[in-house]
Amino acid sequence: MAHPKHKVSSTRRDKRRTHYKAVVPTVVTCSNCGAAVLYHRVCPECGFYRGKLAIEKKAAE
Repeated sequence: MAHPKHKVSSTRRDKRRTHYKAVVPTVVTCSNCGAAVLYHRVCPECGFYRGKLAIEKKAAE
């Protein structure tokens, strides 16, 4: 198993970790109903995707 020959400085360690971060999801508004929707996904409120009906939603009872 490999062992480090020298101590890794905090600056070098932090530079390596610059890409370890949480990504904020891209949220857009639905063109049909105006609800907040994750990008490239069907609207959970109305079932539309890119202006077309993708899934049938049951009417509220």
